[in-house]
Amino acid sequence: MNNITYTPFQEPESLYALNEVLLEAEDLQGLNLLMSFTGFADAGHVVSQISGELTDNLAAEPLAVFDIDQLIDYRSRRPRMTFMQDHLSDYRAPSLVLFRMIDALGKPFLYLNGSEPDLQWERFTLAVLGLVERLDVNLTVWAHSVPMPVPHTRPIGATVHGNRPELIDGISAWKSTLEIPSAIGHLLEYRLTAQGRNVAGYAIHVPHYLADAEYPPAAVAGLEYLGAAASLMLPSERLREAGRAVERQITEQVEGSAEVAAVVANLEKQYDEHSEGTARKSLLTGDSDELPDADELGAAVEAYLASRDAGPDGGSDPDQG
Repeated sequence: MNNITYTPFQEPESLYALNEVLLEAEDLQGLNLLMSFTGFADAGHVVSQISGELTDNLAAEPLAVFDIDQLIDYRSRRPRMTFMQDHLSDYRAPSLVLFRMIDALGKPFLYLNGSEPDLQWERFTLAVLGLVERLDVNLTVWAHSVPMPVPHTRPIGATVHGNRPELIDGISAWKSTLEIPSAIGHLLEYRLTAQGRNVAGYAIHVPHYLADAEYPPAAVAGLEYLGAAASLMLPSERLREAGRAVERQITEQVEGSAEVAAVVANLEKQYDEHSEGTARKSLLTGDSDELPDADELGAAVEAYLASRDAGPDGGSDPDQG
């Protein structure tokens, strides 16, 4: 069943408008493609920060603009507007665009960015695969973020997957088999792999107690992974400065609360224990190789707080493998 080839009722090409002028003016063959989609497990707002950093700082031209009305369920993900005293302004419409961009060293690349589709996943996937084939994309790399029971005082980690061993080996030792909720990036990676196209994905680990707020250090890590994989110089200076300010604020909060300090200390202990040796499993899975959900991660923090007055118990935690 997994190898079924789907034929859409409508041609995938009708999902987007193509900038034919740009195609004729520029040699877009063989470029690397970066992807990021908002709407799925964006812990620490990593994807939105990466998107903002790239679109705000790099020269970009739309190559393909997707018909968002065919892909988004507005009632489940209502766009934001601003109410200013007595009138409405600043309607922030969803979008999904394939850009041609230039990195800091003048190297061109492609960037598919925007809202994850709610609808027509198979048709959208075929549309992207068609563009990849037409442009003979060299490598597709995508990033998202997940909340993890890890401390902010340790290096930002990532779980890596794909079909390029040189981009995976030595970064993530996770070899478990389990079912996970899929995102459109996962489906695209799966289909690209089936077509023999080079692809790699990076799930950036965000401390779960910081998952609901913007956490710039994780976004910087995401940019570094994407840039290294695609051989691009991506901007991160503003996020690095913002990250230093956030780290100072977190340090003040930790130093001002014995309870918070105990939580961080327990996470540090468990992180260090699981980091010993070179063949440790990813912190994504527990002893049963099941992916912890948000409720389980929250329960872990409550457990730490409840046991803060107890002595060392060996560091056993069901949220880490």
